[in-house]
Amino acid sequence: MKSGRILKSFTAENGRHVVLRTPKWEDLDDLLELINSLVEEKADIIRTEKVSRDDEVGWLAGALTRLEKDETFYVVAEVDGQVVGNSEVARAVGGYERHVGVLGIAIKNGYRDIGIGTEMMKMLIEQSKTMGLKVLVLNAFATNKRAIHVYEKAGFVRTGIVPKKFFKDNEFIDEITMTRLLE
Repeated sequence: MKSGRILKSFTAENGRHVVLRTPKWEDLDDLLELINSLVEEKADIIRTEKVSRDDEVGWLAGALTRLEKDETFYVVAEVDGQVVGNSEVARAVGGYERHVGVLGIAIKNGYRDIGIGTEMMKMLIEQSKTMGLKVLVLNAFATNKRAIHVYEKAGFVRTGIVPKKFFKDNEFIDEITMTRLLE
């Protein structure tokens, strides 16, 4: 799929205009700010250290290549010309898992609970079907109730747990695995 392709526009629950589209090179600084804001917030993500601009350049170069080759599908959410969310569905490694997609989503603080995550999930699920995927899998911190709620609304069910997978702020946190079967 081409970079920068607009997939959908909608009005969020707070009245803001949101554009869902594939990422493009011009998103570099916004994507860097997004991931680093999540690190600063100590959001329920695996990354604990900020990303350098060089590292983000490398990540984005690879992401755009995978997008163009239809290996991974990425959707960003843009509000007022700024990327405030990023998501992806990647085909599992291959072999006997080639029908499985691994999904991830991140939304900047201040843009949650207004429908952006739900719309991004719908887009990822729709594209997963186009990619021929039959099963979607994602992992979440058990403490990330907001994300788990969005996933459940999108038809994901809890299918596994890794007790004490994360150690954050001096406490152990379970990892929840969630799955959705596609028709």
